[in-house]
Amino acid sequence: MEAVGAVSVHVNGKAEIDDFDLSAVVQPEPLPPIVAAENGDKQNGREIVLGRNVHTTCLEVTEPEANDEFTGDKDAYMASVLARYRKNLMERTKYHLGYPYNLDFDYGALAQLQHFSINNLGDPFIESNYGVHSRQFEVGVLDWFARLWEIEKNEYWGYITNCGTEGNLHGILVGREVFPNGVLYASRESHYSVFKAARMYRMDCEKVDCLISGEIDCADFKAKLLANKDKPAIINVNIGTTVKGAVDDLDLVIQTLEESGFSEDRFYIHCDGALFGLMMPFVKRAPKVTFKKPIGSVSVSGHKFMGCPMPCGVQITRMEHINALSRNVEYLASRDATIMGSRNGHAPIFLWYTLNRKGYKGFQKEVQKCLRNAHYLKDRLHDAGISSMLNELSSTVVFERPLDEEFVRRWQLACQGNIAHVVVMPSVTIEKLDDFLNELVEKRSTWYQDGEVQPPCIAADVGSENCACALHK
Repeated sequence: MEAVGAVSVHVNGKAEIDDFDLSAVVQPEPLPPIVAAENGDKQNGREIVLGRNVHTTCLEVTEPEANDEFTGDKDAYMASVLARYRKNLMERTKYHLGYPYNLDFDYGALAQLQHFSINNLGDPFIESNYGVHSRQFEVGVLDWFARLWEIEKNEYWGYITNCGTEGNLHGILVGREVFPNGVLYASRESHYSVFKAARMYRMDCEKVDCLISGEIDCADFKAKLLANKDKPAIINVNIGTTVKGAVDDLDLVIQTLEESGFSEDRFYIHCDGALFGLMMPFVKRAPKVTFKKPIGSVSVSGHKFMGCPMPCGVQITRMEHINALSRNVEYLASRDATIMGSRNGHAPIFLWYTLNRKGYKGFQKEVQKCLRNAHYLKDRLHDAGISSMLNELSSTVVFERPLDEEFVRRWQLACQGNIAHVVVMPSVTIEKLDDFLNELVEKRSTWYQDGEVQPPCIAADVGSENCACALHK
């Protein structure tokens, strides 16, 4: 592999890499071929384009040569690979818009801790025999979220998860343990991990229809509840859906349960707040997610709105529910009710550091910035005659799917059917949005210039009032 910088050999025989040129152009990755569709690999008649098979570009692990310690060739090679990879990361980060990750963070102060194998295995509240842990940071983070969601310290249990999916898997598992014969209800626009949980736990699952906004349709929810009124209900409530950023009306969900004859001792609600669970508390007039309402658990991702270099999340449930899951583990000298055994002990420190630096006021400013920039993007798309939608409590802007898959990959857009979206995070600036919009408008003028191909009608996805196709504009 070509080295990015020049290799210089010191008198002691050790090699090092000189500074490399960050302005060097990174060659664009070729688009993958469209694979033959199998069952379930088509949506709205469109072939699903899979990512490139990484085995064609993987970095082979090779054995060191006998004299590598003297020549330093192996160190030089690895340094060049890492330098090249870092340059690629910097380039790809410039064009990151479609996925909900805040890339604006600086954890340089925590570099001193990377030399330790920090593992929070077992229950966060019970110290195990393994002494290299960060439970004191983890419980501090959990207490902060307990205050945010209004539950007393002695009434909650939770832990720092490895990702948002683990939070959903745990919340739904707790619901299943509380109601072993319960039926899981989730809107069709729920995150795929909810339906993964149903398969893993072999639960009966009802997919509930959605409104145009992506919010759960409580009329259909009620009909499905009444069809299964002899079984308890386990409900996944979305605090921001994956594609449209729609927020399910928690109060209306609870009201629908009550109207359908389900008392509080016959339902369990898990709130999937992966992204917006941490944003909504700082939005004026937004409905509250709180344990003062009859909910069973809430989960959020730590690497999304907060920003973290590794995936992580927070899961909190009621203490009264956790005994159904918790088991003594002699090997650990602790108890465990988590999904995983070993857990990343660095993640709680990163979250603790961010919460201390930003606090409530810092998050409030970032939420306001995201919402303001999302409205800016929506307005500019509208002015350009491009179909688009922005839900009231969301920073996810939905618009017509670009015709060119290379453009989609360049800006790392998330797509579904005829729509794509941009998730406006704290790291997304007006300048980046302008660059994206200017390129989109320029490219779009060439895609549709001959009139043979028309922009898609996405009224079924965003409503006729938000569609700018030839029929609805």
